[in-house]
Amino acid sequence: MSEGVSRRGALAYAGAAAAFGLFPAAARAETEGAPAAPAAAEGDPQAFGPERHGLSAFGELKYGPDFKTFDYVRVDAPKGGSYSQTPSTIALNQNFTTFNTLNAYILKGDGAAGMELVFDTLMARAYDEPDALYGLVAQSVAVSGDGLAFRFRLRPEARFHDGSRLTAEDVKWSFETLKAKGHPLIAQQIRDLEGVEVEGEGVVVLRLSPKRTRDLPLTLAGLPIFSKAWYATRDFDAATMEPPLGSGPYKVGRIEPGRNITFERVADWWAKDLPVNAGQFNFDRVRYEFFRDRAVAFEAFKGKAYLFREEFTSRVWATGYDFPAVREGKVRRETLPDLTPSGAQGLWLNLRRAKFQDPRTRAAITLAFDFEWMNKNLMFDAYKRTASVFQGAPEMMATGVAEGAELALLEPFRGKIPDEAFGEPLTPPVSDGSGQDRALLRQGAKLLREAGWTTKNGRATNAAGEALTIEFLEFEPSFEPHLSAFIKNLKVLGIEGTIRQVDPAQFQQRTNSFDFDVVSRRMSMSPTPGEGLRQVYSSESANLPGSQNLSGVANPAVDSLIETMIAAKSRDELHVAARALDRVLRALRTWVPAWYKDTHTLAYWDAYGRPPEKPRFTRGTLETWWWEADKAEKAGVKA
Repeated sequence: MSEGVSRRGALAYAGAAAAFGLFPAAARAETEGAPAAPAAAEGDPQAFGPERHGLSAFGELKYGPDFKTFDYVRVDAPKGGSYSQTPSTIALNQNFTTFNTLNAYILKGDGAAGMELVFDTLMARAYDEPDALYGLVAQSVAVSGDGLAFRFRLRPEARFHDGSRLTAEDVKWSFETLKAKGHPLIAQQIRDLEGVEVEGEGVVVLRLSPKRTRDLPLTLAGLPIFSKAWYATRDFDAATMEPPLGSGPYKVGRIEPGRNITFERVADWWAKDLPVNAGQFNFDRVRYEFFRDRAVAFEAFKGKAYLFREEFTSRVWATGYDFPAVREGKVRRETLPDLTPSGAQGLWLNLRRAKFQDPRTRAAITLAFDFEWMNKNLMFDAYKRTASVFQGAPEMMATGVAEGAELALLEPFRGKIPDEAFGEPLTPPVSDGSGQDRALLRQGAKLLREAGWTTKNGRATNAAGEALTIEFLEFEPSFEPHLSAFIKNLKVLGIEGTIRQVDPAQFQQRTNSFDFDVVSRRMSMSPTPGEGLRQVYSSESANLPGSQNLSGVANPAVDSLIETMIAAKSRDELHVAARALDRVLRALRTWVPAWYKDTHTLAYWDAYGRPPEKPRFTRGTLETWWWEADKAEKAGVKA
């Protein structure tokens, strides 16, 4: 949803949505650190400042206006060959295991992975900076003194794949259409876009509401641009298998609906030599393969059905890579550091259900989750326990007792939020690793009694005679051993747990409408969190169809702290508010924290070359790797 790229964790889902996945991790382009416009200095807040080549959250840019390429690419990387994988990150309506539409920007249907490759954007992400964007379709941008208007000057050479010019009218139509008909997550994120003005073919002005978020300008700069003329005879909000007209590095090629989709490199892509693209998008073909079962997908990799795989199953990583191609050096394994914030991964309890309303009930459920046993017996000790919603970003993770600026942010809500928010941050219980820690389960039983559940015939029952049951909604079987161990402990507490596996389309529909008890998901985190937090934790998203607020969090303190983060004028202010928010979200106990790892475990047929260092905030495989024909021949694979 976006981003740097949120990998799919050992749980069934990665986070989706603008600041988490599909769009660049964007934040407000502050005027601090950039020269002020003369008119603005004279007191006209609506006057535009000088044109600039990039934007970032707090005015910081690594690359100057004359930069030739990003540091993490090989400028002369050869073009050719192919890259193929299964989807490892999704956003909006996309699905890991299938697709039935090429429209990935609406709520309807299951969108095909990779569709973002088809469309250009006003600006492009630098993946060695937390949130910086540089000119792509837009050669420059000027910001008004009040930060409420952004004038983008478009490159006259920008073209769609049919040769037609990409104009300001296309930008205007795209943004207005996404706001009116796009996926609810997009519409929510750009709702403070007040207007789009066209100043000739090559200049577009975006006017924003005074209450706009820090994220909005860069989020807009990262939105796909569609052809207004192409959609004149088509419904934008229709699920369709017709390949759309784009302007990006690839166009849709061969399709087998629900099974695979191939993207073909546009050899005469108008933007291929721009600094933001030099040395990138080197493969002639990019293919995504879809499988309903992870075991089948692994066998397909061994059979060369696809050539690149990020391994998310620790058991397979530890024991499965002993097949001949690995021993012969034809398949390589690498472990690369994952320096992006991991975020919150776990089991999300649907607080819209009355049975989960009491926090003591939720605490009891968490006590039955024996991570230590699972990690040792199911995951080869490959993972660490997730504790924070900002896991992997130490500067945003709460530590110690709330004090100073953090305490000042929390103090107005004393008595309205759990007391734990003011003390040591709540952390998941540590079991004895036996698989059934009796001390923790006794604590859980006590909490259930305090919450009004009594045991009748071995079942926890409330005053109305209703038994406490939990249905875990899944769309694939890989998490079943972990859930089965969890369910076994829940049964000791008198809670009846069941696993409901549905097809991917039904899973999407049920999560979109919040028709579940518990689902597993990873909410990956931007290095500069902003608007995406509203989509996962704010009251306004609690009942928005398709939102990522799976638990239905609707808490005034959470809303206030999110707004404080969004309005932060410096990274220090952002980090203070994040630590306060982390305290509150942990204390609310809306999820059962699971696990994370801070590495990418990669396996691939030895047909690729890559730069010596990967970009800090993404894996970089598709963007910066290239095909090496000699190695491919030795490995016995074809392009």
